[in-house]
Amino acid sequence: EGLDRLRQQLPFALRGIDSDNGSEFINAHLLKYCRAQQIQFTRGRPYKKDDNAHIEQKNWTHVRKRMGYVRYDSIAAMNAVYADLRLLQNLFLPSVKLQQKERRGARLRRTYDAPQTPLDRVRVCPQADAVQVAALVQQRTALDPFLLAARVDAQLAHLYTLANHQRGQAPSTGAAGTRAKNAPV
Repeated sequence: EGLDRLRQQLPFALRGIDSDNGSEFINAHLLKYCRAQQIQFTRGRPYKKDDNAHIEQKNWTHVRKRMGYVRYDSIAAMNAVYADLRLLQNLFLPSVKLQQKERRGARLRRTYDAPQTPLDRVRVCPQADAVQVAALVQQRTALDPFLLAARVDAQLAHLYTLANHQRGQAPSTGAAGTRAKNAPV
């Protein structure tokens, strides 16, 4: 169900899934789904966490930096956060893409393109569905990024109150007024 929702929201066709080796990904149900939908299914090599280095980087910037390392049991609250966080990050927050690496002696010089939002990158992609891209552009026009960011922060604060803090490991606070160690940023 989750993959079907994801595929409907993507402005382009999902051609493949490359997962890590966890049992939450490698299972008969996902393999059967991918075969039925003609989606290529590959996985990283065992014990080679750098195979999915770009995904692991997003786990830090998109998940851990915002959600911390505590355990959350409220799937509905997490999905509410991600629904708005997805909009904030894909419609409003620009990122850069590496264009080339050039070695000069012991130094590595990296060249990046101009910062663009993921939506702006998809807009120029010829394989993107024009109708879905237009709907996303219209959605971005209707949203206020500051209100959206405030809503994400409020949802993260609420989610943190629902966290399953293990007994004896209450969030630590430093000096007065600083945030808890595992509190969302």
